[in-house]
Amino acid sequence: MNGYTPRLKKEYADRIRPALMEKFGYKTVMQIPTLNKIVLSQGVGDAVADKRLIESAVSEMTLISGQKAVATVSKKDISNFKLRKGMPIGARVTLRGDNMYEFLERLIVASLPRVRDFRGLNPKGFDGRGNFNMGIKEQIIFPEINIDQINKITGMDITFVTSAETDDEALALLTEFGLPFKK
Repeated sequence: MNGYTPRLKKEYADRIRPALMEKFGYKTVMQIPTLNKIVLSQGVGDAVADKRLIESAVSEMTLISGQKAVATVSKKDISNFKLRKGMPIGARVTLRGDNMYEFLERLIVASLPRVRDFRGLNPKGFDGRGNFNMGIKEQIIFPEINIDQINKITGMDITFVTSAETDDEALALLTEFGLPFKK
């Protein structure tokens, strides 16, 4: 594109990297943690009975992320759930580069403030290796979704994959980006 860089990407280079370098005392800039990718995923368990739910989930994820989502399929048969191997059971999309920074800004600025009774993100969502997972109960918090056109309110999981070695470094990185964590 014509020289356009997302605001958060520019802010990472100008403000966040020097702040993290100073806070953790890194010897080289290569040690500074980066945000590698954001993965949005959604399980649609009722899709076993109704195939149209997968199509609507994929289209909603595509609208939210600004990138084509793909349907995920089951890996094995589970007879109790009437599930066969290869049946579509969810949707997911992986965001990298400029799309990732655009989505992160929309999430922080427009979507999270629309969550009912929002008190901040739970800092217990870190996995021990510097990655953060959070769940969203309703996809209608995203302004891209038209409430009148959805047939079912569903949630989704958002995973932030960072290059941080520890959870403290990842927490500092995501806090600098502007994610509102509980104190």
